[in-house]
Amino acid sequence: MALDQVDVDEIVEVKVEKEMSFFEHLEALRWHIIRALIAVASIATFVFFQKDFVFKTIVFGPRNPDFYTYRLFCSFGEMMCIQPTRFEVITRDLAEKFTTHISVSIILGLIVAFPYVFWEFWRFIKPGLYPNERKSARGVVLICSLLFIMGVLFGYYFIAPFALSFLAGYELADTLATPTLNSYINYMVMFTLPVGLIFEMPVVSFFLTKAGVLAPQMLRSGRRYAIVIILIVAAVLTPSPDVVSQMILATPLYILFELSIAVSARVWNAKQKIILAEEAELLMREKALLERNIEDIT
Repeated sequence: MALDQVDVDEIVEVKVEKEMSFFEHLEALRWHIIRALIAVASIATFVFFQKDFVFKTIVFGPRNPDFYTYRLFCSFGEMMCIQPTRFEVITRDLAEKFTTHISVSIILGLIVAFPYVFWEFWRFIKPGLYPNERKSARGVVLICSLLFIMGVLFGYYFIAPFALSFLAGYELADTLATPTLNSYINYMVMFTLPVGLIFEMPVVSFFLTKAGVLAPQMLRSGRRYAIVIILIVAAVLTPSPDVVSQMILATPLYILFELSIAVSARVWNAKQKIILAEEAELLMREKALLERNIEDIT
């Protein structure tokens, strides 16, 4: 009885939410956005006052020889030991340091607060789902948050050091690499945030397959192209020509792609079972109706 009551309560809640007016939905969305912005602003404010640690240890960490990634590769032997290209970061605009300080604080605030921001977003769309849809998407906040953080860390510890060393050490005539602070930050953001979003690929695959837009056959047929793209990206971002370091970068991306295929296949198979069950039930009803009509005739 308790379980039945819970199901009834969930259905009633869904119906009540669907009966909300357009402006009531906007008001609810506004408060979700406000709470998310407060969380981001709070963390960004804390980060702003940790200026020395944030910039010396985190932001400029990948260009220092004692960065964790370089020490990790050197521990595998001299052939794997990679030293970063030395370069100086300069500022050309009078307010560049201050504006960059603010923008970095906001970006880090968004990264750290991502689990809460996504939770607020999920709280907004969850009441509009049916109980079976909620059940199938259970744990989505935790999974999305973990994948995003893992992607950002992967981009920070593996892609950023290799890419910065490659770009700064690229020789062209007698030019010297002296990037501006704004340019350096833009590249660091490009090496981390998009990777965090790329790591959401299994979740995107789940929802697209659920919506009928994607099928596992599509991903399997594109596996060869995906492997080529992953290897090209790893080769470009790896400054050293050895295969081992390239594979270290390419392997997690390929695993992520295969995980997306597995998630899509699981959702697709579940949908096919439901479709087959519905078709079988429809056939049974048609058969029963046909038998009833025959009895009436006879």
